[in-house]
Amino acid sequence: MTELSQLTQPQHLSLYRTMLTIRRTEEQMARAHAMGLIPGPCHTYVGQEAVATGVCAHLRDDDAVFSTHRGHGHALAKGVPPREVAAELFGKVTGCSQGRGGSMHLFKPEVGMMGTSGIVGPCILQATGAGYSFKLQNTDRVGVAFFGDGAVNNGAFHEGVNMAAIWDLPTIFVCENNMYATEVPFAYATRNQDVAARARTYGIPGVGVDGNDIMAVYEAAREAVERARRGEGPTLIECKTYRTRAHAEGMRDAGYRTVEEVDAWKKRDPIETYRQRLLDEGMIDAADFEAVESEIKALVEEAVEFAKQSPYPDPATVMNHIYGAAREEAQHA
Repeated sequence: MTELSQLTQPQHLSLYRTMLTIRRTEEQMARAHAMGLIPGPCHTYVGQEAVATGVCAHLRDDDAVFSTHRGHGHALAKGVPPREVAAELFGKVTGCSQGRGGSMHLFKPEVGMMGTSGIVGPCILQATGAGYSFKLQNTDRVGVAFFGDGAVNNGAFHEGVNMAAIWDLPTIFVCENNMYATEVPFAYATRNQDVAARARTYGIPGVGVDGNDIMAVYEAAREAVERARRGEGPTLIECKTYRTRAHAEGMRDAGYRTVEEVDAWKKRDPIETYRQRLLDEGMIDAADFEAVESEIKALVEEAVEFAKQSPYPDPATVMNHIYGAAREEAQHA
């Protein structure tokens, strides 16, 4: 396990900054949705920030990430600027998907964010495909799939993990087990609630970690990424975590879980517990944290204002990006 002392102060501040960027951006997006500024659903990542941060800390821009409907945190951790995430959720042309994707379809290949989707499970197959491509190209790039516990009972999980295993693909499967698939308890949906243990079925490493402990996620991801880059195949990482907001903004958040349960998980907040550990061990002082807080506050406020002021896509461009260039040329030949 990686001890706090094994990372430098700049490394710790970088992890903290990423988690806080996700949290503050998501809080602003929740407010924006309540104000009617975000069309359609908005699934926030509040409470799960340590997972995206710990995994993406080891990835390069040329590594590929595929995500889910709850993908804002993955996009931000992978390097998509907050202003581009906010603008996309607002449906503006300056968004990372040019206002065409919205909350559930974030895409920025320049930093390896290869897309999020509201459909359960396809990111698993896409990351497997990326790993296959990287292996054929004889590179050390890796493909990463982030998915929830609800996806592990989907056929895509079996197909993707099995194929990655038999071909030793450089793919990392990250299950963010937040205990509920929308409002369905994981305990109700499956007899075997140990997702990491399923890796044995496919003959690959399976690691279960506390998804609210940034250092635990960081270490598990480091080993998985290094293993993949060496050509030693895939890893399944199960991060046990919790979303402390409703499944989606505007939805009910009662009836399927108790207030006591939510409050108990809030006390295990990944950002606050990390901050306190660093303070207690004298790694970082309060002034440094305050400086980061001010920096992120300004960054996110600017992102929201940027999104508000940006224009909507021109209706005349509605058919753009529907077909690839080669197909368009063939149609006009």
